[in-house]
Amino acid sequence: MKPIEDYFAEAAEQAASDIHLVSGQRPTIRVDGQLHSIENQVLAAEDLREAIFLLLTPEQRDRYTRTLELDFSHTAAGARFRVNLHQQEGAIGLAARLIPRIIPSPQHLRLEPQLTEVTQLLDGLVLVVGPTGHGKSTTIASLIEEINKTRRAHVITIEDPLEFLFEEKQSLIEQREIGVDTHSFADALKHVLRQDPNVILVGEMRDPETIATVLTAAETGHLVFSSLHTASAAEAVERIVDVFEGTRQKQVLTQLAAVLRVVVAQQLLPKKGGGRVAVHEILVNTAAVSSLIRENNIAQIRSAIQTGGKEGMVTMENSVKAALKADLLEKDVAERRMQRQRKI
Repeated sequence: MKPIEDYFAEAAEQAASDIHLVSGQRPTIRVDGQLHSIENQVLAAEDLREAIFLLLTPEQRDRYTRTLELDFSHTAAGARFRVNLHQQEGAIGLAARLIPRIIPSPQHLRLEPQLTEVTQLLDGLVLVVGPTGHGKSTTIASLIEEINKTRRAHVITIEDPLEFLFEEKQSLIEQREIGVDTHSFADALKHVLRQDPNVILVGEMRDPETIATVLTAAETGHLVFSSLHTASAAEAVERIVDVFEGTRQKQVLTQLAAVLRVVVAQQLLPKKGGGRVAVHEILVNTAAVSSLIRENNIAQIRSAIQTGGKEGMVTMENSVKAALKADLLEKDVAERRMQRQRKI
């Protein structure tokens, strides 16, 4: 088989978002959300393993052999990829996501003004949530880059692996990679508050310890960005709260009610004429929303979003309607998405 970097180059050339190399299957890329095979010949297990191992450092090979899982970043063909290695049916598999080298601006991503305004906050928690592959990392990177362009801030990112690379502009930025610069999100967060940050990016909140430390960081005068895999803003709040029980849950409800600033739930839809376009549900933590969270009345958050337009809140349905009005969506795509949202 040809070198892995040739497949990466083809993916970049075709503006793919993802590439999949799986033993016994044809090489496949994802373009505008749709999968396409790029060769007719299936990949032999041993050939694929040898080709993949040529990309890895000795330490990475050892880690993969021990754990059968590996996440890392790789640069090829002038593009950057977030790579995952895994086993399936006893053989190696590769999934890689293309990361744009140029960080898109909030305006390019069509982020609402109230989302861009979070870059001026001095403390609190900003969450970007949504399904896998729907641009959460890109949106967060765009907001961090806006801080970099406009503020003198010390930004520390904790990622697994590093995705977008930031160049110093107005801000001082340190990027720490799990498995390279620190052992885990929880370990990094234990020490990050001693490193004099203004802004902290936590790639994912995966466990109770990480969530608890993120809340403490936001509570102690730091602006924290993070992401969750949930479909809506209300589900994000519920996910955080449900990780804890008893008196600890009550404490987390109080903390979250105080530190949460904005939750944006993002989804990418097929764009009219090709590509994809982001639509958003936006929850702003007003006094009324804060009270709902404190009382663990999460079910009422959706109603608060529907009636909170004057406070900057946006329902997913209204975001879809705005994209349709701007001629960015086909009518049938918009209608299907709105029907699905009504069911939710």
